[in-house]
Amino acid sequence: GILEKIRLCLIKKLLPDLEDRRKYHAEFASSTSVHGMHNIVHTQSKARRALWLLIVTGSLAIAVWQICSRFIYYYSWPTTTTVVVQYVENIKFPAVTFCNLNRFQADAVSNLKVIFLIWNIVPAILKKIAMENKYSQELDDFILGNQNFSIKDFTRKNGFYLNSSTLLECDFFGKPCYPQDFEHVFTEYGNCFTFNHNDLLARRVSLSGRGLHLLFDVQQDKFTDEPTLGYTDTGITFVIHSPQELPRFDGLGLLTPVGMHAQVSIRQLKSIIQEYPWGECKPDIKLQYHKIYSTTGCLLECKARYIKDWCGCLPFILPGNATECDLMKFYKCVYPAVYNIEIKGLCTVGTHNSTCPTPCEETDYPTTVTYSNFGGESAIKYFSTKLKKSPEYIRQNLVGIEIKYHDLSYKITQQQKALTISELLADVGGQLGLFCGASMITIIELLEYIFTNFCWMCIFLLLKAPEMPQWNNPSQNQTTHKEKKRIQEC
Repeated sequence: GILEKIRLCLIKKLLPDLEDRRKYHAEFASSTSVHGMHNIVHTQSKARRALWLLIVTGSLAIAVWQICSRFIYYYSWPTTTTVVVQYVENIKFPAVTFCNLNRFQADAVSNLKVIFLIWNIVPAILKKIAMENKYSQELDDFILGNQNFSIKDFTRKNGFYLNSSTLLECDFFGKPCYPQDFEHVFTEYGNCFTFNHNDLLARRVSLSGRGLHLLFDVQQDKFTDEPTLGYTDTGITFVIHSPQELPRFDGLGLLTPVGMHAQVSIRQLKSIIQEYPWGECKPDIKLQYHKIYSTTGCLLECKARYIKDWCGCLPFILPGNATECDLMKFYKCVYPAVYNIEIKGLCTVGTHNSTCPTPCEETDYPTTVTYSNFGGESAIKYFSTKLKKSPEYIRQNLVGIEIKYHDLSYKITQQQKALTISELLADVGGQLGLFCGASMITIIELLEYIFTNFCWMCIFLLLKAPEMPQWNNPSQNQTTHKEKKRIQEC
């Protein structure tokens, strides 16, 4: 039958006899590019053959050990960090957001102290802050009687404002700037104002030692805060950030008290993080309402999604397209929702498997701040005459801030792979070449040798398979003595 014909074909054409197989093995050992193999085959002395066998086996074992260690090191995803300082002719100026520590106009909140408690719910959205129980009844009473009250409109109208009376001087690199050059933004400090907010003007600095010079009048008699809640400072707080990112005051804000002149020297630091598994960033993450990815923007969008699902609205300080939450929902739903987000860990930051992993590229502005008393006696007299205010008022209300680059350079901190694929292959090839004299050609030779022996083994297994009906038929079971001898040898 057909199976018998296939069997005879395998025996006659594809199955070499024992002598041919021995000859093939000897030729492979003599011609292979693996060093030392021919010394084992062609050496007549048994002692020398045993010595070379020991040498080749030991070298092969060391090569395997070294190669395994390189693979283990590679799959530990090692990284190195390089720091490069790049000097340039000009450099982009960052955005700077300024806020008054006295958040509200005094006459607007003189009979409305509860506004400070209401506003404390707003920072709780940005960063969880527990509200003391002793204020809950006061808040409940106010909210029930003022359900149409808008904290957003009240703050914009009665919070700190920036005009010619609060911004006395503004100079950017020798050119005057005005309150119109600042963009209004809500933060935990209420009304804040950002200079160089959208980078459309592409403000650049071409000379170190000069930059943005500002003189504020905080007007303590017009603006106030609530000391019983812990707001006891007076002055201007500001944060330096990328024009495309949101201001973040939590742990990053700088403070200049009244009667002081702050000189801020900044540097630009770019951080480049490797993607997982070498680093913790994920380059495919995009934000819906922010131009570039940042952990701050990602957290805000994450909280906005959950609050929108739970409350059916969004607080004004979060990004998104939804109905703005009224005061009742703000207090009764949004505040508990933020608490649940924090407790359940729904919006996490840091590692690659968190909600908001580390950005792959980030720009920071490390600062060095020095302070001096604002103005000497002649300067106090000058501003007293100019503003028609007393010298005591000048010392208690004016704040000077000067922000400049330390030098025209930026530092790049880059996380790099400690071992790439090409370097891993080079290491493997080096170990094989050092201990075995092997190369890519040698590997192909070995694969060919293994494949050939594998094919022979498959043929042997087919020939020694359980007898099939065709093979057990007495009329077809007449094999020659030579064929029986071949099968026995196999």
